[in-house]
Amino acid sequence: MLRIWAQYKKEMRTYFTSSVAYVILTIFLLISGFFFTSIVISYSTTSMQFGNFPQAQAYLNIGQSVLRLLFQNLAVIMLFFIPILTMRLISEEKRSGTLKLLLSYPIRDVEVLLGKFFAVVSILAIMYLLTFPYVIFLFVFASPEIGPFVTNYLGIILMGTAFISLGVFASAVTERQVVAAVISFGALILFWVINWMENRTNPLLSKILEDISIFTHMENFTKGIINTHDIVFYLLFTGFFIFLALMALESRTWRSK
Repeated sequence: MLRIWAQYKKEMRTYFTSSVAYVILTIFLLISGFFFTSIVISYSTTSMQFGNFPQAQAYLNIGQSVLRLLFQNLAVIMLFFIPILTMRLISEEKRSGTLKLLLSYPIRDVEVLLGKFFAVVSILAIMYLLTFPYVIFLFVFASPEIGPFVTNYLGIILMGTAFISLGVFASAVTERQVVAAVISFGALILFWVINWMENRTNPLLSKILEDISIFTHMENFTKGIINTHDIVFYLLFTGFFIFLALMALESRTWRSK
């Protein structure tokens, strides 16, 4: 645990002593702030237009009209930011030769991976903590239910963690940061849209495609529903790609024999 903590601190120091973390956090806040403002203005305008129609009020709740759209957009943003955050984790150390030096210390491959993985998860958590002013704003000017906030944040963190695990794997299989980013982004897009073919295939294959789609499992969270099936999917997805990244790291030992 201490070795994982040491690797974690090293990675966090790398992010915050360079401009990477600050640039990503700033751009993320600008984009998410733009989406939030646009969605709130649209919601406010629609509410005024249909305020005299009681039957329309059921469709004008904060959870569905604001939170769901906001977190769906934040999930799309992650498709671009996670590959940038993860592309250098291992590939840069491979390219510079520092990975061999690092692994010559009394530290296991899995401890290196987990230290780097948790560092990026922390950056992700910071990004979403910085969106809390949006929550405060909604509670000040409206009366939303707290449940949808909890489920949306839980879902987006689980999804982001799954994204990070795939990014770590992509960084472990190449020495080039750009290649790692392209692999990560391409794979995430594939897992995102793979269920688009579900209506063009047989029912069994459609079910399989739906189950392995990353976006499908986010839907319940955005609706304020916690389904253990979705949680298990994200945890298994994360564990699987961390395992693949570990295998990619350990393959250097097999090749040297």
